[in-house]
Amino acid sequence: MNKVANSERLHIAIVGKRNVGKSSLINSLLGQDLAIVSEVAGTTTDPVKKAAELLPFGPVVIVDTAGIDDKGELGQKRISKTVNALSSADFAIVVLDGRDRLSDKERELFSYLEKISIDYIIAVNKIELGVNPQLLEELKEYKALHFEISCKENIGTDSMKWKMISILPQEQERTIAGDLIGKGDVIVLVVPIDTGAPKGRIILPQVQTLRESLDEDAISVVVKERELRGALSHLKVLPDLVVTDSQAIKSVMEDVPEEVPLTTFSILMARYKGDLPLFVEGLNKVEELKDSNKVLVAEACTHHAREDDIGTVKIPGWLRMHTKKDLQIDIAHGHDFPNDVSNYDLIVHCGGCMITRKAMQSRVNQAKMLNIPIVNYGVLISYMHGAIPRTIQPFDEAMAQWDRMQLQPL
Repeated sequence: MNKVANSERLHIAIVGKRNVGKSSLINSLLGQDLAIVSEVAGTTTDPVKKAAELLPFGPVVIVDTAGIDDKGELGQKRISKTVNALSSADFAIVVLDGRDRLSDKERELFSYLEKISIDYIIAVNKIELGVNPQLLEELKEYKALHFEISCKENIGTDSMKWKMISILPQEQERTIAGDLIGKGDVIVLVVPIDTGAPKGRIILPQVQTLRESLDEDAISVVVKERELRGALSHLKVLPDLVVTDSQAIKSVMEDVPEEVPLTTFSILMARYKGDLPLFVEGLNKVEELKDSNKVLVAEACTHHAREDDIGTVKIPGWLRMHTKKDLQIDIAHGHDFPNDVSNYDLIVHCGGCMITRKAMQSRVNQAKMLNIPIVNYGVLISYMHGAIPRTIQPFDEAMAQWDRMQLQPL
């Protein structure tokens, strides 16, 4: 991989009513004709994500959204998708027509951005056609900076861009596995190659973990699960860490000596993008599930489901086998995470490698606010295969949560 994955880029959403110049603003910011510009209202029908370099900031994803004032039943569906896109964004630019006053839709948008804690700026566009002084007066009640611009005549867009870059959220330094290993340490990555693996590639969490181990000057050994025992026998010393695909945890745990730290790629992602202690706490609910309880299995990927698909087939099967209950299990794919999860008794979420940390945190917070237990694939699979607490032992906060739970047995 020679480019930054979209899920690791800062996401900037461009939002506003139809025909206010959202697409024109994208082209002005990036200096390229990436977005289709038309005088016809509603040209952008669904959120469109464009990976780009916002110089001098760096790699970003610009999200061009449908108008928040779209009409009819189809328009409401488009608005819903715009709202969902905002939940994944790290920053937003609200575009207004400088000739208008604030509409109820725009006021609702400002309130929503405040509610989900997304920083934003306001672009008052089309100033070449005039600016309504009442609009500028109305904007004073909002804390966000506003800029008077003309995308058509390229007025004010550069100064807005430079100011925006200075206030864009700075990504906190996070690590997948870099804090678990050091220079000269030996890390063994167990990477099964099955029918779901893209030809010629390995999946993103495996790539990221390998890259971090190389950055830390560790000695990296990559093997399939069937070659693990042979690889370990060839090492002069025991490895300092073994990371495996969750689906191979049972056989890998048998091959890796007890004194060697062991975890899974999905558990690493749970810590990197989600809330690992909260996911461990979610295991409490697994043992409390009853017949007809509703479980949501949320898979952020949009890949075609196979006969042995982990989210749609294996986890539901393992869960029913473990609980011995007749569960009602719903599957959510890609970005189609339900707006309302209040009717679920448990949420099982994938590692989230293909969505932003902001999107993952939004889903986690939704569950927390409604007091819905949530657990991720790796934590649940390890638990159902008897690998908990071993696979969470490298993580102090997760182990502390597990120890608290043992005072009230599962």
